[in-house]
Amino acid sequence: MTREEEESRGDESMIDAPQITNPKSEEFFNVHYLRIYYGNLFPYTDIYKWLSYGHDGKHPGCDEYFFGRREFSFTLENDVYLRYKSFKTASALEDSIKSSFPYKIDIGAVYSVDPDKRHAYSQTGTNVFTPVERELVFDIDITDYDDVRYCCSGADVCSKCWPLMTVAIKVIHTSLREDFGFKHILWVFSGRRGVHCWVCDPKARRMTNEQRSAVAEYFRVYKGNENNARKVALMGYSLHPFLARSYVDFLKGFFEGELQATQSIFSSKDKYDKILDMISDEDIQSELREKWENSARSSLSEEAINLVRWEQLKNTLQSKKHKAPTLRMCVEEIVFTFTYPRIDLEVSKQMNHLLKAPFCVHPKTGRVCVPIDPNNCDEFDPLAVPTLSQLIEEINSGGSKMDVDDNDDTDTTLLGKSIKFFRSSFLEPLLKSCKEEIESSYKTKIGKSKDSFSW
Repeated sequence: MTREEEESRGDESMIDAPQITNPKSEEFFNVHYLRIYYGNLFPYTDIYKWLSYGHDGKHPGCDEYFFGRREFSFTLENDVYLRYKSFKTASALEDSIKSSFPYKIDIGAVYSVDPDKRHAYSQTGTNVFTPVERELVFDIDITDYDDVRYCCSGADVCSKCWPLMTVAIKVIHTSLREDFGFKHILWVFSGRRGVHCWVCDPKARRMTNEQRSAVAEYFRVYKGNENNARKVALMGYSLHPFLARSYVDFLKGFFEGELQATQSIFSSKDKYDKILDMISDEDIQSELREKWENSARSSLSEEAINLVRWEQLKNTLQSKKHKAPTLRMCVEEIVFTFTYPRIDLEVSKQMNHLLKAPFCVHPKTGRVCVPIDPNNCDEFDPLAVPTLSQLIEEINSGGSKMDVDDNDDTDTTLLGKSIKFFRSSFLEPLLKSCKEEIESSYKTKIGKSKDSFSW
């Protein structure tokens, strides 16, 4: 969901950690704090360099109007929503943000003409205002896992359920790199309850809506809805190579280890009934249910009970899978139901979808939307992400600086590490690739021009 805050604005009491007493929102997020943040810490130049993709005017092959055709939207105080904003330069973007202090900044597509002047073009009678380029994006929200997590619900998240997001990052990131060959991928914490992914390779940005839909459907596993007990149906005699790799490398170990330990999915009748309902054979359901109900007073620990019941389920299905084709993949279907990434596919399918900008501040938590290192995502703690009030306190104490020295490993400011990672691990390799592409295209163009004058 691209506008998660708008869907939950009625719930002012929720923040990331349910075990923490909730302060009033104005105590950690207000216009005064935003004014200081946008005036001192927001990385305008880095955002401009990213979204310019090398079109900085320093090369004769650059498109000097490229950045000016990018759509931005601002959500201001009191839910004032401004769409189709565009800026010719980094300073113009900076001036607009500093003068309006948006509660949220969304990034849209690059259009055929300046979005801010779309009405002037529409009067010509031709439909020239159309999206022509946009990153391939993915949005994963932990609220979509509420049927398989028991520690939290809604917008709440904790250390027990956040690993579901970690596994999602691993599965999708690996596939984007190995199955599609993408290299320039940015993962960002949404600031509250999920993650966003930006795929920035040229071939990803120039995909049509049909191509984006095809990629999104490649990741589709869930076929049912909240009313279906069986949400995953894995057809055939074996898993697709992508699904098999995800199952072996990430999902199976996570399900049998951390997920069972933190969510205790077999520990009570309410929980294990959900799992038994995923088994199509009623006789097997009854056999396992009777066995588990009879052992309800077991002296085993909760962790041991989970392990024993999972092994009993696997062994029973293995011994009777010849009874029906639907039992062949039942164990895998259970694992996928609990652990496979639950992507909001509609966000990925259309070029004109908006997605929240990195380094925004979430108005419900005050946390900054910082990048996540996919190679070390196990170490990411959403509850340790700096908040707006913490950043203001750091500025007041004289400990914050905006210019992160790329060669200075001693930088310890709250936001400095995130900006440094954004630059060194994502932005610099991306810009190097973009400038090489611009140079190559320019040489090709010049070569064709010379050929046209040769006899």
